[in-house]
Amino acid sequence: MMKKNTDNRIRKTGMGAKASRRLGNTVVYVILVLITLVWLFPFFGIVLESFRVESRMQQSYLWPKEFGFDNYIRLFNETDFMQWFKNTAIMGVATAVLQTFFVLSMSYVLSRLRFKGRKGLMNLMLILGMFPGFLTMILIYKVFTDLGLTMDMAPVGLIIVYCASSGMSYYVSKGFFDTIPKSLDEAARVDGATRWQVFYKVIMPLSKPIVIYTILMGFMAPWGDFMLASYLIHENSAGMNVAVGVFEWLSKTMVNSNYTMFCAAGVIVALPVTLVFLMLQKYYVEGVTGGAVKG
Repeated sequence: MMKKNTDNRIRKTGMGAKASRRLGNTVVYVILVLITLVWLFPFFGIVLESFRVESRMQQSYLWPKEFGFDNYIRLFNETDFMQWFKNTAIMGVATAVLQTFFVLSMSYVLSRLRFKGRKGLMNLMLILGMFPGFLTMILIYKVFTDLGLTMDMAPVGLIIVYCASSGMSYYVSKGFFDTIPKSLDEAARVDGATRWQVFYKVIMPLSKPIVIYTILMGFMAPWGDFMLASYLIHENSAGMNVAVGVFEWLSKTMVNSNYTMFCAAGVIVALPVTLVFLMLQKYYVEGVTGGAVKG
């Protein structure tokens, strides 16, 4: 009898714990859904504005009275948006490739090799990384003006700026490489592999998450950059990126006739980045968490 009562209490306690856990999960999910809706609301509003055709200026109501593709047609036929998009895409791809090579090479060296001055170099890069980049904008503009890398040649200059100090962003990648056993390097070296062969043929195939993470970070920097790009480009349309080009439409003289077209441009610019993140989200998370270790 006592055993039966004990079993009943255990069963009730277990059911109570499951119900409590289920209720707690439900509350968490509801809160997350609400936060997601609040976070996505501005994007939803921009999409609706991009299809508004009854007025080209911002209105006090959200839902358009008339839908159409007029803003997208104007965007491609009446502006230099495709040139801006091309410039941005070239800068994004070139920066992603070069930054990935520089960052992963630096990270591998600092993770695997032990040489005099290694700690001092790491500390120096850490300190330099604390200074905001805009402190050097005047010097950058002067040097690039002398080299002819401003205005219509600004995309080339911006690629150089984005990649020049990228090796200092080694922290996450180095942490990831530290998790890969050094015995793999030693075994490859015993078999006659060079340092480059170890890096390219042994370490890289095991580092897909951090490679994709580094590519994404390198691609995002030029894709959304405005401050430095506007500083080097000014009013030269041929060298503008998307951020600088569409920002011109928000001036006092143009915003009333180009606001909905500005929203259409925002939707198109956001699509590639959104799709890339959705497809590579798994590797992105693995790269961040894999590199978040003590180096």
